[in-house]
Amino acid sequence: MSETVAPAQASAPQEADITSALARRSVVLVGMMGAGKSTIGRRLAARLRLPFLDADIEIEAAAGMSIPDIFETHGEPHFRDGEARVIARLLDSGPAVIATGGGAFMREETRNRIRDKAVSIWLKADVDIIMKRVRRRADRPLLQTEDPTATVSRLLEAREPVYRSADVTILSRDVPHDRIVDECIEALRARLCAGAPAAHQQPTG
Repeated sequence: MSETVAPAQASAPQEADITSALARRSVVLVGMMGAGKSTIGRRLAARLRLPFLDADIEIEAAAGMSIPDIFETHGEPHFRDGEARVIARLLDSGPAVIATGGGAFMREETRNRIRDKAVSIWLKADVDIIMKRVRRRADRPLLQTEDPTATVSRLLEAREPVYRSADVTILSRDVPHDRIVDECIEALRARLCAGAPAAHQQPTG
């Protein structure tokens, strides 16, 4: 169920360099809900001329039900098991840009598979950005709590040490999406292509 978005223009040399260096590896976006993994992933896939795969959509297709329904009917452990299987399958399917759910990278076996078969990008977002983007959506099972902001803060505290093990970190913030994609391209080229200039360092505050 991949989707390929036609880029507005032919791939520039740096995009071609990246896809050549990737070979059979994928680019996997990790990070919290609302960090922009799907939005940035689609645009990054277009730039790299690779298929885009959204792990959450693939999970729903495999299960024949929505993620909130999976949580309600079977519980989070069942969902996480299915999530791990789906991501393993996507990683085996060849080079693509893959957006993962916020908790996927927390599972050690999934991190190991991503390390072996992909380059990972952590889209780092703070609590304010996340809440601004997700508060109007009712399809986030982990946010069905009395205090969603406190829940996001707790999730960030638990997950950020693990997210930091991603190969590349890009700060997700309120700037044009293409600017974030440009930073992903620059960072991927710096990591993958010998002799490439160092990636622009993002502020961490």
